[in-house]
Amino acid sequence: MRANHSPGFTLIELLVVLSIIALLLSIAVPRYLGSIDKSKEVVLKENLALLRDSIDKYYGDQGKYPEVLGDLVSKKYLRRIPADPITESPTTWVVVPPEDKEKGGVFDVRSGSTERARNGSPFGEW
Repeated sequence: MRANHSPGFTLIELLVVLSIIALLLSIAVPRYLGSIDKSKEVVLKENLALLRDSIDKYYGDQGKYPEVLGDLVSKKYLRRIPADPITESPTTWVVVPPEDKEKGGVFDVRSGSTERARNGSPFGEW
């Protein structure tokens, strides 16, 4: 005589499946988070290069540096000020003025973040 068994999974089968899922997540999540940090660093380097190139072009055309970053947009050197990917804001850039104040107000830009990159260097020094 056969006993009636309801179709379904046993507790052991469910625990094995959950263990496998947990193992896969423990491998995948750190790699995913690391790739996000790496992509933010790459975008920061690209945005800094774009801003610095625009400042140099402005200086070449105008004979002085822009007074504020917004001048790069108003004079059509940029469509908009890019966001700092670390702080996720276009308003947190730290402006470095030129040594000669009569040459303008923006000689260089740096990230406004106080965090450190994966190599240990502060983002604000890039």
